[in-house]
Amino acid sequence: MIKNKKVVVVMPAYNAEKTIQSVFERIPKDVLGRISDFIVVNDGSTDGTENTVRKLAKKYPIKLINHEENKGYGGAQKTGFRQALKDNADIVVLLHSDGQYAPELLMEMIKPIEDGKADIVGGSRILGKEAIQGGMPWLRYVGNIALTKMENLVLGWDITTYHSGYKSYSGEVLEKINFEKLVDKFSFDSEMLFMAKKYDFNVVEIPIPTRYGEEVSYLNPVTYGLGILRVILKFLLGKY
Repeated sequence: MIKNKKVVVVMPAYNAEKTIQSVFERIPKDVLGRISDFIVVNDGSTDGTENTVRKLAKKYPIKLINHEENKGYGGAQKTGFRQALKDNADIVVLLHSDGQYAPELLMEMIKPIEDGKADIVGGSRILGKEAIQGGMPWLRYVGNIALTKMENLVLGWDITTYHSGYKSYSGEVLEKINFEKLVDKFSFDSEMLFMAKKYDFNVVEIPIPTRYGEEVSYLNPVTYGLGILRVILKFLLGKY
């Protein structure tokens, strides 16, 4: 059981100038007191993300790390996780900077690990049962369900989605999984779960709302789907 330990939030940010401030403002005040640091990884943004984050750092405990060039979604996570481990984090939460995932639920993402009931927590829009109503494109919803069924079949699990960017990990998970060798692309999250299977880590899901606004998505569904199929194939071939 991890009680009152160090909680760090890793936030990849790519051209998030218009959205990242509202993400911080939506975090409940009582939760802010539980978070030691926010590690914002500015992944080669070409807008005013860096300046916005520097202004926010006057109010919130932010560590800003700048990538001169875009390293990709997985690459940004690696940088954040590396820093979190260097800072001796006990629990690390991945929170997007575009506002799609509810910062209001940060405590729910932390608690299962803190209570010793999980090693990894995943926020699930599918479990929330409002994916379509919340604006998730129908094609993306169907693809999510289909890929998840395939992944469950391969891993022998029964979770509702592998394709959520709202995750939290215990420090032990990040220490044992060699995430540096995983992809820098959007399929990084799924690879982390496949590695979790190798180490027999316990994954718990919580329902989260679906929120699609005016933020820009840089995920190509076809490329992403092919990437997930490669992850499954690599697992079947023993590459992990």
